[in-house]
Amino acid sequence: MFGLGFQELLLLAIIGLIVVLPFWKIFSKAGFSGWFSLAMVVPGLNVIALFYLAFARWPVRQSRT
Repeated sequence: MFGLGFQELLLLAIIGLIVVLPFWKIFSKAGFSGWFSLAMVVPGLNVIALFYLAFARWPVRQSRT
């Protein structure tokens, strides 16, 4: 009665892809592993990951200089 049906699970998967795919591209362009983007779907961890992305030294920028 209170479980998730197929439609709800499909909607959650679509929303998850909409959130994860852009961050996968951002992390990859910054030189980090794209797998870090999965942190965006975990409450609390997503804020930590954004702060890390904002203030860490990007490997891409280090390799250019």
